Amino acid sequence: MAVVRGTVALIGSGELSGTMVEIHKRLLSRNKAEDKVLFLDTPAGFQGNVDLIADRAVKFFEHQVRYNMEIASFKSAEFANSMEADKVYRQLSEAGFVLIGPGSPTYTVRQLKETPVPALLSAMVTRGGCFVAASAAALSVGSHTLPVYEIYKVGEQLHWLEGLNILGSLGLELVVIPHWNNAEGGNHDTRFCYMGDERFRALEAQLPPDTTILGLDEHTACIIDFSSRKAVVEGLGRVTIRRRGAEQHYARGEKIAFEQLLGDLDGRDTDPWSEPITPSSSQSALETDRSFWDQMHIIEKAFYRSLEQNDLASITTQLLEADRVLWQAQLDLENPEFVSQGRELFREMIVLAGTGVDQSARVIPPMFNDLVNKLVDLREHYRREKRWPAADHIRSLLQDTGVVLEDTNEGPRWHL
Repeated sequence: MAVVRGTVALIGSGELSGTMVEIHKRLLSRNKAEDKVLFLDTPAGFQGNVDLIADRAVKFFEHQVRYNMEIASFKSAEFANSMEADKVYRQLSEAGFVLIGPGSPTYTVRQLKETPVPALLSAMVTRGGCFVAASAAALSVGSHTLPVYEIYKVGEQLHWLEGLNILGSLGLELVVIPHWNNAEGGNHDTRFCYMGDERFRALEAQLPPDTTILGLDEHTACIIDFSSRKAVVEGLGRVTIRRRGAEQHYARGEKIAFEQLLGDLDGRDTDPWSEPITPSSSQSALETDRSFWDQMHIIEKAFYRSLEQNDLASITTQLLEADRVLWQAQLDLENPEFVSQGRELFREMIVLAGTGVDQSARVIPPMFNDLVNKLVDLREHYRREKRWPAADHIRSLLQDTGVVLEDTNEGPRWHL
C-alpha cells in the first residue's frame, strides 16, 4: 500500500460557518498553487436548490476563506459515463482540496459507489491533498452509512448501508457519525445524529463487534493527518471514539493517535496541536453528577469570563452548553419552574452575547471608565461656574460616543 501523505478533515456540522474559516485556511495552507480547490455537489444532487448550495460554498470560500473554489458537479450517476463525468474525474485528479457536504448520505453512496470518484478522492489524499467531508457527507465515508432521513423522518426499520469506505482505503476502518451532540429535539433525544440513545444503541448492536465509531459534535472538526499519523480536534465541541460501548472523549486542541482511531482506547495522546486547551468548566460539569443549577451557574460564570475576554468561540460554546443542559433537564423531568428560570438566564446570555454589553459594566475597560468619570467631573465643574456652553459641549461629546449622562438629585450618573 502506498504511503499516505495527505489529510482528511471530518466535520460534524457548520462547514460553511464562521467557526470553520480559520480551519479551512490552515488546511489550504498546504495546497500547491497548481492544485484545484473543489466543491463536490453530489450529496445534494437530488435537491432543487443544489446549484444554490454549490454557489454558496464558492462564495463562502471567496469572501471568508479568501480562496478561489471551483464546482465539480456530479449530481447523479446517470451521467457517469458521459463527457460531463469525464470533466469531473479530470478535476478530481488535479485537485489538492475537495469539500463535500450537505445533502443525503444514502443518496451520496448510491450515486458514487460504482464510480471512480471514491478512488480519485483516496488517491488525492495519498499524494498529499486534503479531503473535507462534512455533515451528510461525513456519514458516507466510513465502512457503514447511517440512513438518517429514512429512519428519523420516514420511519424505516433500524439498519445500516454499506458506506463508500474512503477511510478504509486509506487504512482507517471507521463509522463516522456527525451531529453527535445534537439537541434540536427539545422534548426528545436527538443526539447521535437524530437517533437518540435507545435507537443508537440498537443500531450499534447491528455493527460488527469490533467496529470503531467516530462521533463528531456539531461545529467540530477531526483533522486526520496521515503523514504524522495523528488527528487533532478543532472547533467548538468534542470528538468521541466509541468501541464495544466504551468511549473516549477528546476536547478542542487535543491530539488523537491512530491507535485510538483504530479502537485502542487504553492509551491516550493528549499532546496538543499548538497550545494546550483544556475542556471548559461547563463541559466538565456535564460529566459529573452536579445539580441542574450547579451546572447553569458554572456555565454562567464561564460565559461572563468569556464575554470579558471577548472570546467569541468560548461565548458560543457556553451558549451551546447551556442549551444542552436545559434540554437534558427536560428529559430528566426537572422542576418546570427551575427549567423556566434557567431559560430566562439562557435568554439573558443570548442578549448579552448579541449586544456585547455586560449588565454590571465589567466589559468596560478601566481606562475608558476613568476617562468618562473625569469628563463628568469636568462638566460638573463647568456647571458650578455656570459655564453652560462648555458643560453642554462635554455632554454632547459623551453622547456621541455612546455614553448616556443623567443628572439626578444624588449627582450625575452615566451608562452605555
